[in-house]
Amino acid sequence: MSRIAGVDQRPASERTPVRRTARAAALVLLVLTTSTGCTGGVEGSPGAAGLRDPYFPKLGNGGYDVTHYDLVLDVDPAAHRLSGTATITARATQDLSAFNLDLDGLTVRSATVEGRPAAVNRAGHELTLRPDAGVADRLRKGRTFRTVVRYSGSPKTITDPDGSKEGWLRTADGSVALGEPTGSMAWFPGNNHPSDKASYDIAVTVPAGLTAVSNGEPASRRGSGTTTTFRWHVPEPMASYLATVAIGRFDTKSSTTADGIEVFTAADTTVAKDSARILARVPEVVKWEAERFGPYPFSATGAIVERHGDAGYALETQNRPVFAGPPDAGLLVHEMAHQWFGDSVTPESWRDMWLNEGLATYAEWLWEADKEGVPIQDLFDAAFEDDDNWAFPPADPPTAADISQAPVYGRGAMVVHKVRQAVDDDRRFFALVRGWTKAHRHGNATTADFTAYVEKATGKDLTELWDTWLYGRSRPAPKD
Repeated sequence: MSRIAGVDQRPASERTPVRRTARAAALVLLVLTTSTGCTGGVEGSPGAAGLRDPYFPKLGNGGYDVTHYDLVLDVDPAAHRLSGTATITARATQDLSAFNLDLDGLTVRSATVEGRPAAVNRAGHELTLRPDAGVADRLRKGRTFRTVVRYSGSPKTITDPDGSKEGWLRTADGSVALGEPTGSMAWFPGNNHPSDKASYDIAVTVPAGLTAVSNGEPASRRGSGTTTTFRWHVPEPMASYLATVAIGRFDTKSSTTADGIEVFTAADTTVAKDSARILARVPEVVKWEAERFGPYPFSATGAIVERHGDAGYALETQNRPVFAGPPDAGLLVHEMAHQWFGDSVTPESWRDMWLNEGLATYAEWLWEADKEGVPIQDLFDAAFEDDDNWAFPPADPPTAADISQAPVYGRGAMVVHKVRQAVDDDRRFFALVRGWTKAHRHGNATTADFTAYVEKATGKDLTELWDTWLYGRSRPAPKD
């Protein structure tokens, strides 16, 4: 992620959910499910209502692992209305009597588990589904089950602890959904935590004349005269915060790289001309980064460029990052680097955010060194002198409002550079980076995973490096 101010789109700040009840909807659903013979529960115990993330403890849910989301959305941007059907395929990680989904602000019309009506209770953004006793066997540990939730309403914009906006954002000619760290629950129900990744199919129906762009590969486009349905397929695992839908009037372009990667870009028509040159560099940036970080981890790439003011920042949504206005080369490099660092190798919790931002910021430094001749050490020294980078340790932000502040970016990049110096061999350093992205490809990783990996790869005890640069609370003497 990167924040922008005016035309300078550089890292700066970030986001949590607002709770809201929907008692009337819950009562209706309870009446419906009771009348169909629901017995009120099945064998097992309820899945946890949160995954105890250090900053967002109620995000995510326990007891199951989602393997696939099939989202069918009908959106009227002018009326600010969304109707959705989410079909969620999951594997039980315990015997379940009930389980939770995260959904903030929309009204649930019905819910079924394995085709049988499920009772639904709601408290804030927590949906508790209690399946019919007749499907108990499908909810035993290790079994796969399917949940269908139908919902509708006016999707909300979520204000985060740092004051930034995410969730469902209205734009000048449509809308855009941004989800880091909590906003995806504003437009679909799910297990909204980076530790639970899944494949996706996303179908979006919009009024004729508008385009709906999402993640992954474009699957189809079909019009009915008054509406058009756009289908997108995401075959690789994706964390919920990386899902996006951008609706508006876009100039789109598609191509395929020599390596067979599908490239799809979309630019708001008001900024399409100014975006054309930088978007044409997407394949170049992907190739340059693949040489340093390992093979590109997805089957599709690209970018979405909204007009200035439609969002307050850029975000590394999987396959095609979203930009608020045409990005410069550094910002494009940063967000595309996230396809490796954050999107493929995803943090286990939001405490591990520096693994995303530190490595993506270092990618910017590498680009400046390669393309503009700026010595890496000069960039390191500038970051070292920036007082903002010493506000707290990058691996231990003090609050949820701090997970995207300067130390996570600038000092995170300094940690990477100190690792490079410890390796003291560029060939071995980049082999180390490529090994890291290979070892955790399409998975999750923690800071402890990273430090252990580096020490094993180098054969060195780097305790002093971690204590000083990753966890230290004061700036060391320059010689260090």
